[in-house]
Amino acid sequence: MPRPAQTARSERTREALRQAALVRFMAQGVEETSAEQIAADAGVSLRTFYRHFDSKHDLHFVGYDAGLQWFRTALLARPADEPVMDSVQAAIHAFPFDDAAVRKIAELRTAEVDPNRIIRHIRQVEAEFAEAVEARLTRTHAATFEQVADARLHISVAARCIAAAVFGAMEVWMLQSGPGAPSLDELSRMCQTAVTSLETGILAPLVLS
Repeated sequence: MPRPAQTARSERTREALRQAALVRFMAQGVEETSAEQIAADAGVSLRTFYRHFDSKHDLHFVGYDAGLQWFRTALLARPADEPVMDSVQAAIHAFPFDDAAVRKIAELRTAEVDPNRIIRHIRQVEAEFAEAVEARLTRTHAATFEQVADARLHISVAARCIAAAVFGAMEVWMLQSGPGAPSLDELSRMCQTAVTSLETGILAPLVLS
């Protein structure tokens, strides 16, 4: 079903504001950037800016939010019969982000945003990431729901474990900054290593012998 025009327009406006903020933040820092500048660069009014974001600081998290939306879309596009770990890896690797830009905005966020706020947002994104994985697992194992005891519980736990593993790998990757810092390909490898360590145990109850 096509999205309502208003919804699609709102998404385009939010994306324009995200991109404008990212460019400004990387060029001149967060404190030197104003909401007025971001709105002007995005071609909208300041009033429109505040309809979408409470403050410029909310845009510190554009990478998380955009990445999560991309992940959901990429995960949904994977074949239904593909092993979930392969689907998660493929979706992560599909992120169209420049690793230098991702790391730069993360460094700005760490330097200028209250750590507690960062932690809260990361936990929220991790929970939403888990929901996306849970939806994928539900689709994969729908045929066995009636045959596996506590299928919903196993799926919920598996999704949360996968999300925790992926975000643990991301945290380690982000800490390795400076010259010779690992690329997004290395992040993909680290995520694969993290989720592979979980695979046999957490998914075993869902596989009928």
